[in-house]
Amino acid sequence: MNRRFRSLVATTLLFVFATILLGVATKSYGAGLACQARWPVCDGGLLNLFPESFPSFFEWIHRVVAGIGGLFIVGSAIESWRRETPTRIRYALTLGALLTPLQVLLGQQTVTNFGMSEVLTAHFWTAFTIFGAFAFAFVATWADSIRSSHLTAAAVGGLVLFPANVLLTPPFISSYTPVLGTLQYAVLLVLVLAVLVLVVVGREKLSGTFRHAPLASLAALPVAVYLGRHLIAASPLHQTAYLLAGLVVYGGLVGSAVGLFRAGSRT
Repeated sequence: MNRRFRSLVATTLLFVFATILLGVATKSYGAGLACQARWPVCDGGLLNLFPESFPSFFEWIHRVVAGIGGLFIVGSAIESWRRETPTRIRYALTLGALLTPLQVLLGQQTVTNFGMSEVLTAHFWTAFTIFGAFAFAFVATWADSIRSSHLTAAAVGGLVLFPANVLLTPPFISSYTPVLGTLQYAVLLVLVLAVLVLVVVGREKLSGTFRHAPLASLAALPVAVYLGRHLIAASPLHQTAYLLAGLVVYGGLVGSAVGLFRAGSRT
């Protein structure tokens, strides 16, 4: 596959990653309120050249990165249709592009209707889906460059990242600071990428029941994320469901690691 196109997809994924983390940090610091509920303008005049405070500048930077990222998202999707791109990659990029206008609208609503939990939830899951689509496209476009060592790193990384993500949730830490909140989502996004590497490329190396291990992790991960976002004051049933989903995710990662080790031993 053309290297320029692969680099375009990789760059777009980085913009999506940065946009999400800046959005999390903006919300955590309360900087979304700095623009006085105005969107897309802020409180610094033309192009926000003279922001009233650092929070308003912070919010504006988030918008700038999101805007540039949106152009890359649409551009990647258009380019995939102009080339002889595999169908699954083209559809993944198109999904991300189609969700981008919705994400922009939801982003506007988080500013003008700050505090509405339904809007914030929809904003998160739309961003999560866009990231997943571009992470999948990234892995698929670079699949021929992913070696056994990369697969092992993805499996071992997942085994470390998932417990780290759990431990960074509010019930497990005494002070949920903006830095910890942003770090948690960074860990989560890298974990999603690692799982997709195992699903898209790793399954080709696995045999028998081990081939199902990455799929189990991928299927249970969104469930664990959803339940984990509502752990505070959760019912015992909710906590049990979260534990079970987490066990499936981790069990799939363990199975992937063991299957890759066995495959390497046979080789």
